Amino acid sequence: MGRFIEGIDRDQAILLPECLDDYVGDDSPVRAIVAFINTLKLSELGFHATPVATGRPSYHPGLMLRIYLYGYLSQVQSSRRLERECGRNRVLIWLTGRLKPDFKTIADVRKITSLRSAGCINSSSRYAARCGLQRADSGLRLSTT
Repeated sequence: MGRFIEGIDRDQAILLPECLDDYVGDDSPVRAIVAFINTLKLSELGFHATPVATGRPSYHPGLMLRIYLYGYLSQVQSSRRLERECGRNRVLIWLTGRLKPDFKTIADVRKITSLRSAGCINSSSRYAARCGLQRADSGLRLSTT
């Protein structure tokens, strides 16, 4: 037994949680984002989910809106930072289902859908208030009152 606390060996194989749901607790405020997006009728708001016949398949508009709302509520304004966070932030890994859109895709979606998203953000603020969520300096948190 050594005199210091030692970390695990970097060459040691470890298993991450096999289920993505293990990344986020049941009381995590980010689950409100998913619940909110699931209540929206994206086609009525102008988000078209019809894939094109040629070329690479696009990301679902609901996924991109989840990333956008997470960035807004977490005060992450950079598309490049959102791209990085999609690969290393456990909450965003859970939120995106391990998908990692590149910064250009995130930036294009933010630019194209800014007016549509503004209406969604206003709706999300009302939805968050009904669910007992509040904005804090560090992002979303559950209301204690």
